[in-house]
Amino acid sequence: MHILIVDDEESQRSLLAGFLGKKGHKIATAGSGREAIGINAASGFDLVIMDMKMPELDGIETLERMKEIDPETYFVILTGYGTVESAVQAMKRGAYDYLNKPINLDELELIIERILKEKDTHRELEMLRAQVDDNFRSDTFIAESPKMQGVLSLVSRIARSDSSVMLLGESGTGKDMVARLIHSASRRKGGRFIAISCAALPETLLESELFGYERGAFSGAEKRKIGKFEMAHRGTIFLDEVGDIPVSTQVKLLRVLQDFSFERLGGNTPIELDVRLITATNQDLKKKIIEGTFREDLFYRLNVITITLPPLRERREDIKLLADHFVDKYSKKCGRVIKGISRGTLDKLVRYRWPGNVRELENVTERAVVLCRGDLIDSADLPLEDLPAPVHAADRSLAGIEKEHIVRVLVETGWNLSTAAERLGIHRNTLRTKIRQYGIEKTVR
Repeated sequence: MHILIVDDEESQRSLLAGFLGKKGHKIATAGSGREAIGINAASGFDLVIMDMKMPELDGIETLERMKEIDPETYFVILTGYGTVESAVQAMKRGAYDYLNKPINLDELELIIERILKEKDTHRELEMLRAQVDDNFRSDTFIAESPKMQGVLSLVSRIARSDSSVMLLGESGTGKDMVARLIHSASRRKGGRFIAISCAALPETLLESELFGYERGAFSGAEKRKIGKFEMAHRGTIFLDEVGDIPVSTQVKLLRVLQDFSFERLGGNTPIELDVRLITATNQDLKKKIIEGTFREDLFYRLNVITITLPPLRERREDIKLLADHFVDKYSKKCGRVIKGISRGTLDKLVRYRWPGNVRELENVTERAVVLCRGDLIDSADLPLEDLPAPVHAADRSLAGIEKEHIVRVLVETGWNLSTAAERLGIHRNTLRTKIRQYGIEKTVR
């Protein structure tokens, strides 16, 4: 670690320089704040250990000027009797920690170890962010088609705002990936991206999952739980299948968007919130408003900016590029050497309607890579025509016909239970019962 020691007492500088030099650190020293600023401008440092009381420029003013030069520098402030309050002020201005004089060298060594660990953690996070950025450039957002180019153009224009965004489109079109892309291009990218599927949780759990609860808020609440909104503070929260939020929870969500504060269940202390909200749905919310199952005032709060993602059948220019990408991705994952997809098979992929959209294409391609018998995927490796032979209705039971119809609708909707139930004309709980009754296993074609 490159360390600068700043103190107007030469004996103090020599003591620290000798101790830290023996520990393997690269050391420089300065006898005043002005000298430290000049040295720092010429050569950056990982850590500055600096006395609070110095002539001309004190520790706080020196810290502020050096932070302007390099905001990533860590500072440890040295304090004498009666200057602890000033050291606390320095920490508020960006100092990492402070030590009282005479200095406990073991304590200083522990502080440096903590700084080293923190720097390693920051480095790992930067590497992860770089990997995420690479994924966005190379994965689902292969977009040569005019419609997807339009989507990406809109994303680039709205990403840096804090306006609420509603993503519309069929299941499997990539709404989750667009939400993540918006977050990664926004000023909030250093904060957390929290995603939650509103359809995946029963009504009784959704509100506590979103807003958290205090200990004793209800039976079984043995300790405080932090909700998703609180976790997303200064970041982005993504509510998928927002049309499935019950009306009672919609009221609280509307209040959050109006006041940017909320209370945990069982609590009475307002919690301030700084978050961007992105929602997604494949339902007709205007129809739900007419039916009285979705609040109109909440709809307009959520629908400030709308992005509609086209289904894969409307962006056929991207199918070959996506398929090639997925072949490469799963070939590496499975340890296979697959050269690509035969021309005839690619024609077949482009002609197919893809009711499950990009998600279905990825699943189909992964299966083909696993089952491919050579180094080139052909039609025999694809399940697109693996449909049961037609059977005359008179030869089937009513239960069999119903099961087949339910399976078809589930596959076409990407196993979105709310959408499938709406298309079947039954309640979502009834659909769950039918799935258990017929032993239907989840598949996405």
